[in-house]
Amino acid sequence: MTHNPMPYRTAPQRTAPSDPATVPAGEPVEDTARTSRTGQRRTPGATTHHAAVDTRPHILVVHRWRDEHALYENYIDHTTHRVTYVTTELGWSSLPPAAAGVVEVAATDDFGQVSAAAATLTALFGAPDRVVALNEGDLDTAAALRARLGVPGQSPQDLARFRDKLVMCETVGAAGVRTPAFADAPDAAAVRAFADTHGWPVIVKPRRGTASRGVLRIDSPAGLSALDELPGEDRLVQEFCADRIYHIDGLWSGSRLGPWRASRYVNSCADFTTGAVLGSAEEDDPQLLDALGEFTASIAGALSAEPWVFHLEVFVGAGPDGRPSLHFLEAGYRVGGAEIPFVWREVHGIDLMAAAVDVQLGRRPALTEPKTWHTGGWLLVPTPVPAPCRVIAAEPLTALVDGPYAQVVPPAGYVVPRTGGYEHVGARFRFRSLCTREVESAIARAAAEFRLECAAVS
Repeated sequence: MTHNPMPYRTAPQRTAPSDPATVPAGEPVEDTARTSRTGQRRTPGATTHHAAVDTRPHILVVHRWRDEHALYENYIDHTTHRVTYVTTELGWSSLPPAAAGVVEVAATDDFGQVSAAAATLTALFGAPDRVVALNEGDLDTAAALRARLGVPGQSPQDLARFRDKLVMCETVGAAGVRTPAFADAPDAAAVRAFADTHGWPVIVKPRRGTASRGVLRIDSPAGLSALDELPGEDRLVQEFCADRIYHIDGLWSGSRLGPWRASRYVNSCADFTTGAVLGSAEEDDPQLLDALGEFTASIAGALSAEPWVFHLEVFVGAGPDGRPSLHFLEAGYRVGGAEIPFVWREVHGIDLMAAAVDVQLGRRPALTEPKTWHTGGWLLVPTPVPAPCRVIAAEPLTALVDGPYAQVVPPAGYVVPRTGGYEHVGARFRFRSLCTREVESAIARAAAEFRLECAAVS
C-alpha cells in the first residue's frame, strides 16, 4: 500500500519538567518510513503483533495522530503491560516500537471497524483490562467499546455530559454557571421558535460535533433553509454571543484546579473552517485570570467530582462595572487540540496527555506546576484550497525576529490529506515569550509573512 509518509516533523529536545525545552525552528525533518515502528511492513487492514500471549495486563489504545501528540511509552510501561493499538494509516508513524500488537482501520471513529479490530486483539492477547483514547473524536468509540467488552472506565452514559452539548449545557446551567440561552434544535421550527424568544442571530451546531464541524450562524428566518442542506443529526441552538472566546486547559483534581492556563483565541475555530488562520496566546492579565480561575473551577466541578483533564471554551466580555463577564461555551473531556499538547510540554514542561492517560487507567493524576510560567501560543494556517491538495510552494519562517520556536511546514509535493481536526492543515507554528502581547505580535507577524501555495487533488 502506498501512502504519504509524515514528511516533516520538528523534534523537541526532551528535558526535565522544571526546565522547559526550547525547540529550534530548523529545517523540516524527512521521515520516509513506510512500515510500522515495529519494523513490520503493513498492508491494508494489517495486524502486527509481538511474542506469545502472557499474563501481563492488556491495555488497548485507540490512536489516530501522526505527529507525537501523545508519548505513550512515557505513560504506560510497555514491558510490564501488553499495550496494543488500533490506528489508521496516518497514525502508524507515531506508534511506539514496543507496541505488542497493532490493527489498522480506515477510521477510528467508526465503531464497527474498531470493534472488529478489538476482537482481533482480544483473540491474540485476551480481553483488555483498560481502553484508552485521547482524541475527542475517539471518546465515543472508546466508551462504547468499554461497554461492549465489560471494561472498567468511562461509559457512554458517563461521557454524555462531555460530548452531548445539550446535556453539557443543562449540567453546568443547573449548577449555576452562566451560559448563553440554548435549546434542543430538532428542526427549523424549533430554531425559529427559539429566535422568536431570544432574537437573531443564533448559532446552530451538532450536539456531538468536534472542531467546529457543522457550526452554522443563522441571521434571520430566511437563513433557516440552510438547515435543509445539512446531514441528519441531533443539533443544539444557542443565543449568539459576540464576546471574545478563550480556551482554558488543565487538570481538575476532583476538588480543585491543578495546573491550568487560559488563552485568548486569534480568530475562532468556526472562522478557520472558512479559510481564516487560527491561533491563541496565553493570557497574563492577573485580574482576568482570577475571574477565569474561579469560573473554570465552577465548570469543572459541575461536570465531575472525579479527576479529569479539560479543554474549556468561555466567552469573555466586560460587565457594566468593567469587571470580566464570563459565559460558558463548551467543554471537552480531553487535552486541547491543535498545538496545545506540544506547547504545554515544550513551554511549561507539563504533559497533559500523561494525566489524561492516568485518568483512563484508573490512576490518580499528579502534575507539578512549574516555578515560573512562561507564555506560549500557537498558529494554524489552513490550506488555500480544500484538502486533499498538493503543496506547490511553502517556506518555513526562519528569518522572523521573535518568530516561532517550532514549526511544521510541508515540503513541495506533499499531499495534505482530507481529515478532520487540526493536525493535517496547511502549516502549524508554536511560540513562546514573556508576555501575552509579545506572543500575539509574533503570531500576527507569522500569519502575515507565511506563504503557502497548493493545488487541488482530484
